[in-house]
Amino acid sequence: MNVIVSNKYQTLLGTLNIDVIKSISGEFTVQDLVSQFTNFFFNKMIIDITAIKNYENVNIMRELSLNFDMEKVILLLDDSPKVNSGNYLSQLVSFGIYNFTRSIEAIPFLIDNPNSYKDVAGYQNLNPGAPMMGMKGKKREEENQVKIEQRVIGFKNVTEHAGATTLIYMLKKHLEEAYKVKALEINSTDFEYFNDKTLESADFMNATFKLANYSEAEVVLVDLNDGPETMCTEIIYLIEPGIIKLNKLIRNDRKVFEKLKNKKIVLNKSVLDSNDVKDFEYESGSKVFFNIPCLDEKVDNNKKVKEFLIALGFSRLEVDKDKMW
Repeated sequence: MNVIVSNKYQTLLGTLNIDVIKSISGEFTVQDLVSQFTNFFFNKMIIDITAIKNYENVNIMRELSLNFDMEKVILLLDDSPKVNSGNYLSQLVSFGIYNFTRSIEAIPFLIDNPNSYKDVAGYQNLNPGAPMMGMKGKKREEENQVKIEQRVIGFKNVTEHAGATTLIYMLKKHLEEAYKVKALEINSTDFEYFNDKTLESADFMNATFKLANYSEAEVVLVDLNDGPETMCTEIIYLIEPGIIKLNKLIRNDRKVFEKLKNKKIVLNKSVLDSNDVKDFEYESGSKVFFNIPCLDEKVDNNKKVKEFLIALGFSRLEVDKDKMW
């Protein structure tokens, strides 16, 4: 059985299909964790790094390594520049912290296949204090920086007209506050009605070419329509949970929810409350990643949109309750 310690990524970690004996959420000092888990038996402890107070101070991570068996700890990193710098990750390796990832999908694998030093040795700079000068120095500095992998997130309407196009438009506007982001729709031209020239459309044949030209983007949002899912690093399946939409969906494919098992399901344009969502999960045999109500696309700073993006792992965005509707 496993333990989850979460903060910003509480919702994301809640989607993991693993056995959990205990889960806590909030910000904790290392000593808080020591006091809670001394003499507590567990298989692996999955720690959302933002749950550790002052986690950007690498000495705090050293304290963590001195108090826990690091072979039993998996760190889910955030996407802050500090944490993803070459020096920070090099220090983690020096402290014997080998099991770290930014991908929620990698956690079940690390539970059964923990890293050894050999797996993470490439992150370690054995001479971090050496001066870096001229072009050689610049090259070494670049080599010591960990490239943050581009996320290509596809959106697929499961029920008809579940709102992928408009949702992508809103997500892009909010992501642009903190990320380099592109948006692309495949085999459709609905983006043109937003009067935003940064939204691009392409048929399938040209979509791959477009994606190849987005190398500078940290995030690419793709309205898949009938395009292939293989061009994306992750897929979000949108369902509008109205009675007519759901009944029509099931009549067309009675095994649809079997096919969506362990997929990232998001309810969009939803009027369901939390209890209704639980009923939906029970009746469909599925797990809902997030429940998005009907939203006004004209609102520039929408709390629910940002909460959804933070649940997806975009932690540079901060929810300011005083400035949101």
